[in-house]
Amino acid sequence: MDAASANISVPAAPPPATTATSTATVAPAPVRPPPKPLPKAYAVGLRVVRLVDTSRQIQLPDGSSAPRVLITYVRYPAFGSPSGGERLGAPPAVRGAPFPLLIFGHGYNVTPAPYNALMRAWARAGYVVAAPVFPLENPGAPGGPNENDMVNQPGDMSFVISRLTAAAAGRGWRHGLIDRHAIAVSGQSDGGDTALAAAYQRSDRDHRIRAAVILSGAEIPGLGGFEFPPGSPPLLATQGTADDINPPGMTAQFYDAAARPKYLLQLLGAPHLPPYTTEQPQLGIVERVTIAFLDRYLKHEATAIARMRHAGHAPGIATLYAHP
Repeated sequence: MDAASANISVPAAPPPATTATSTATVAPAPVRPPPKPLPKAYAVGLRVVRLVDTSRQIQLPDGSSAPRVLITYVRYPAFGSPSGGERLGAPPAVRGAPFPLLIFGHGYNVTPAPYNALMRAWARAGYVVAAPVFPLENPGAPGGPNENDMVNQPGDMSFVISRLTAAAAGRGWRHGLIDRHAIAVSGQSDGGDTALAAAYQRSDRDHRIRAAVILSGAEIPGLGGFEFPPGSPPLLATQGTADDINPPGMTAQFYDAAARPKYLLQLLGAPHLPPYTTEQPQLGIVERVTIAFLDRYLKHEATAIARMRHAGHAPGIATLYAHP
């Protein structure tokens, strides 16, 4: 069911540290000439959909249970000028469809709202970006946010993938919008942990996922190990070297274990959340590097790796390590 708005309150992880492992095994990407300019950008449309998973439950403070309701913010390429913000209910762009799908997970005790600029950049670059509000980790959750529910969030990502791809095969505004063979997951902090599990964890891996962008993430405790066999989704990990919430060693653990192709964007001196919400020039670097990565592995663009290397080289600010 579509809704124009959602009643959700919004309050206004990684390698150095034992990064010796990551930096010892991966050489910095060489500086390359500036690549060709990005393709033309799209306007950004926004819809808010209410997705209800009746097969799984949340436990409420009074001891009762209820289905998992996922208020999901869907941004997509739309008709119109690419300048400015998104337009609620804008008609999707027909030219260029179907578009790759990117599921984004927010961090603990926030909603997707702080990441709006980053998600707009992805949609403007030609991606359908779906950001569910996790039922029990958001600040408006019954009884307050509960981080113990994180183990259920990889299932939320898979459920959103299923519902949106099914809708794209039907009628309505989503008809023909999504390429079901080009799906990626991303997330920051606990949302990064969630995306990592959905892409690589033994108990939660969704084989429809073709790429993963993990922003200061880590392994979810208690879910078991990762699987990185040949053919695993390509990985882009980003990490602030001054992150004291998910410190760099947490990213080093899964990055070193990952199979190629894999990339690590280190944000030098950057903390946990601001590089993905407001801090510049770090946010702009994250936007350009993640878009180039997705363009390579979801759109199969030949020049995307060169663009990623160029965008990730910022002396004193960012360093990109690459194992293509």
